Amino acid sequence: MREPVTAYVGLGANLGDPAATLTQAMQRLGSTAGVTLMARSSLYRSAPVDSSGPDYINAVVEVRTFLTAPELLFCLHGIESAAGRERPYRNAPRTLDLDIVLYGDGQISSPALTVPHPRMWLRAFVLVPLNEIAPHRVPVACLNRVLEQVVVGIV
Repeated sequence: MREPVTAYVGLGANLGDPAATLTQAMQRLGSTAGVTLMARSSLYRSAPVDSSGPDYINAVVEVRTFLTAPELLFCLHGIESAAGRERPYRNAPRTLDLDIVLYGDGQISSPALTVPHPRMWLRAFVLVPLNEIAPHRVPVACLNRVLEQVVVGIV
């Protein structure tokens, strides 16, 4: 059996009841075989970035998993689908978006998956909740670069 890996998953939604959807997604992820939910950030509200529609609700969770990164991504896509996720165009408003932002110390570059997430270091809606649960994973310089992006804790 392989060793477990600590991974961080970003969650976001801006359609329907985003806070409830994120909470349900966290529960589903935590009940996935081979995945243990270790920590979850608060929920944060932020304006859409490179997108449109209502404000987003975002969070980050830490998981310990025996799944490979592609297997974890497959599970995340299943959770998104169960929440009614559609992909009509890039950065469309969504009922649920789940992204692997970090997978251990791994670096992955494939057509299906890039880890660390390629835009995470530019997004306060990822860095602020990640910093809440894993400050050792967020360089202060990166947080300083996104200070002008407003994210507001809601729960």
